[in-house]
Amino acid sequence: MGRIRVEAAGRGVLHERVDGSSGETAEELLDEARWRTLWEAEQHSRVRVVRGGVERRQALRALEDEERRARQAVLADRPRPVRSWSQQRLGVHPSIPGRGVAATGFVLPTFVPRPHDARFRETVSAACAEGASPRFVVVCGASCTGKSRTACEALAAVPDDFDLIFPADAEGLLAALAADALGPRTVLWLNEAHRYFDTPVGNAVAAALLRRLDGNGPFLVIATLWPDQMDALTTRRLGPEQDNPHRSARDLFRQARRIDLPRSFADDLDAVRRAATQDASLATALEIGGENLTQVLAAGPDLVRHYEQPAGEHGIYGSALLAVAMDAHRLGLPLLPLSFLEAAAPGYLTDQQRSEAGPDWFTGALTYVRTLIKDTTRPLQEVPRPSGMGALPGVLRLADYLQQHGRQTRWARCPPPSFWEAASVHLTNGADLTRLADEAQARGRFRYASLLYGAAVRMGSLEARVVLARTREYAGDREGALRVVRPAAEQGYTGAMVLLAFLHNRAGDRPTALGIAHAAARSGAPYASLALGLLRQGGTVQRPWEMMPSPPWDPESWYERELRPLIQSLTGQALFAGRYRKLDQAKHLAYDAAKAGAPYALARIALLLKWRGDEQGAARLYRLAVDAGHLGALGGLARIHNESPDAYMRLGLETDGSLATPWTWDDPDSPPADHTPGPN
Repeated sequence: MGRIRVEAAGRGVLHERVDGSSGETAEELLDEARWRTLWEAEQHSRVRVVRGGVERRQALRALEDEERRARQAVLADRPRPVRSWSQQRLGVHPSIPGRGVAATGFVLPTFVPRPHDARFRETVSAACAEGASPRFVVVCGASCTGKSRTACEALAAVPDDFDLIFPADAEGLLAALAADALGPRTVLWLNEAHRYFDTPVGNAVAAALLRRLDGNGPFLVIATLWPDQMDALTTRRLGPEQDNPHRSARDLFRQARRIDLPRSFADDLDAVRRAATQDASLATALEIGGENLTQVLAAGPDLVRHYEQPAGEHGIYGSALLAVAMDAHRLGLPLLPLSFLEAAAPGYLTDQQRSEAGPDWFTGALTYVRTLIKDTTRPLQEVPRPSGMGALPGVLRLADYLQQHGRQTRWARCPPPSFWEAASVHLTNGADLTRLADEAQARGRFRYASLLYGAAVRMGSLEARVVLARTREYAGDREGALRVVRPAAEQGYTGAMVLLAFLHNRAGDRPTALGIAHAAARSGAPYASLALGLLRQGGTVQRPWEMMPSPPWDPESWYERELRPLIQSLTGQALFAGRYRKLDQAKHLAYDAAKAGAPYALARIALLLKWRGDEQGAARLYRLAVDAGHLGALGGLARIHNESPDAYMRLGLETDGSLATPWTWDDPDSPPADHTPGPN
């Protein structure tokens, strides 16, 4: 403006009137103060517009924050500052106090770091750095090897301004994820992580957590798992014909950084000895357990001794309760109602032991199994409420070390009738009943599977109706199958509609079958569309015993093609020397595979023994495979006994492994019968 004024003055036009103006001169038009005032007015106007937009965005953000805080305020499990969590609260086992030291409160021995601890801390530190992407770390090790303690010590690498959240259960974790409670600068603590993912909502939890791991960091998930639990969630299948039921969990855990803990301190005993000079707990554990001191610290061997060498008037009855608890846990029942324990125990006792039991036997047995071992832990423990204070009434859980011991020592034992009958009467959760019914079915105990499926149906389980109906149809009772499945189909349950369609198709009523299949396909379920396609083509569903392999076959090429990679993958062994002729080694590996949850390996070895002429050995392995949960071995057992697989698949087995006598199906739409538990 100043340069224009100078030019106007130089041309002598500064005082002339400007064309088109209201009599203004060039000097008035070019007044600097006038234009500065206009410019400032425009600037203020634009600032007001921008400020209004900013304020609107801030108001929206504040509203969203308020809504998020409101959602988080009602959560049972909320983040808290990471330093406010004690190791006891995060799941670390208390330790033995050591000889000559009185047990006062929570005993925590000196931590002895090992090489994996340094790597773990580096991982945690990197995950918590500014701008880091979300990370997932799994601490994997057997029971009582120090998983929780190792993870807790690694929290020292987490900055003080981080929060930590420890959901009580899968539903709590799902709620926290839905409420956006897992923001940046948060640690998600999943001690005993199988409790979150091996549940009916486990896949939903895993899918939601996968989405969170794709979000903003720094955000750290720390989980602890036993190796077989990790295997179950990632790679292991229950049989060659079954898919992995944990699809999202498999994807989640495959992207985790895994920290494996050794079972012992064999490579670090010198460091332990140095620390033990100042720590009575370590000194005692080192003296008793040597390199296996973590198990001693957590009183693991004493727990096993308490079970296997019962003492006192009620010890044998307490041992029976622990056997019930071990079987229940390995078959998928973690919470144990007292009424169930009491009703199931007689089948684990001899006739003499039952006859000698006094009226207070159960009270005494409970006292025995709740004895405090080494001032540290109890064989059967109280179950804390999911939220709030106190324990759940009338329910106990099995100590961790005994859970693992039971899976290692009782894997081939099928529970006695009293176990199944007690479950059908005293369990009230449809999912638990269905799970146990599946286990009874997998072991060829169809009579008891019928009881349990019936009980699950009475608790409202539509899935149990479908499985029970399918089982009855397999056994030749098509009318009974139709009666059982029809109510679930009428409620729109897709699985029931598909089965009902196939049942009508097998009965020759093709128009009705197609009509039901069309209705099921409208649900959008892929298997319903597949069923409709099969029915249109005149197809049906194979029965499991029709899928069994039959001779002739070449055992040597079959060994190289199937058995060797199968057993190697299941047992984790890299070398399997020799051919199928080294049956002793093959049997040992098959036993290991069965203990790890893959009993069908035993059936494959049984088939080899049969072709070698050892029918007695084959029958023994087939029976073990069935008792361990591989129903496919039932056909092989029938053929060894020169009997029809159809009879075995229709009636199942008695407790002693023989073909069951005819029995009556439980009617789930009638009141349950009164079952009196019998002896083993």
